[in-house]
Amino acid sequence: MKTKEEIVNNWLTRYTGLPIEQFGEYILLTNFRSYVELFAERHQVDIIGDNRTMVNATANNITIIDFSMGSPMAATIMDLLTAIKPKAVLFLGKCGGLKKVVHVGDFIIPIAAVRGEGTSNDYLPPEVPALPAFSLQKTTSSTIRDLGKDYWTGTIYSTNRRVWEHDENFKEYLRKIRVLGIDMETATLFSVGFYNRIPTGAVLLISDKPMVAEGIKTEQSDQKVNQEYMLLHLEIGIRSLEKLMEDNITIKHLRFEY
Repeated sequence: MKTKEEIVNNWLTRYTGLPIEQFGEYILLTNFRSYVELFAERHQVDIIGDNRTMVNATANNITIIDFSMGSPMAATIMDLLTAIKPKAVLFLGKCGGLKKVVHVGDFIIPIAAVRGEGTSNDYLPPEVPALPAFSLQKTTSSTIRDLGKDYWTGTIYSTNRRVWEHDENFKEYLRKIRVLGIDMETATLFSVGFYNRIPTGAVLLISDKPMVAEGIKTEQSDQKVNQEYMLLHLEIGIRSLEKLMEDNITIKHLRFEY
């Protein structure tokens, strides 16, 4: 294999266990197997890839993939998805809420992400902003309102550093740049999606408030978040992609020329 096309055509199935021709045209991404399990149960389909890196399930032209955690894996899945050229990719992620006004269980539709993770620098110069496909975010916002819920918009900081909650200097930096939330993948997904000409968006669930000691995520608090909000989070993702399919909306907000 010499070309990127040859590699991703082989590796997408290698990582997922799913033949290319069986992927849906619309993709949900998650970091959590439980989302895939709920999706499979909802649609009465099998989970694929138990012996592979990325478990997944497919129904109604939508494939949901648990790509694991972190910006390198986020870049990997966005590269691999060039094998099928999806019409839309929507990330259902969790993030830490960084401002007092946001609460656990709130949703954020990111309008941009700060590229603190470093991985995206292998794809685009550091000064290029990490932006989602606007039309995809617009559809997601409509879905949330249709469900009688509300959401925040703002900027997400993505970092490669998982354990930082003890670092007061880093917390002060986050306050200074005035970001709304923090995660490890959003900036990478937006940047590598743009690089690969894949329309990419995200809806993030605030799972913790890591700027204060009592708000740092624990096993117990994370289980509570899953029990109370995971099903709604997944429903938002499914309905958003279904709306795109029903309305036959074209979501490439740019001509991807650079």
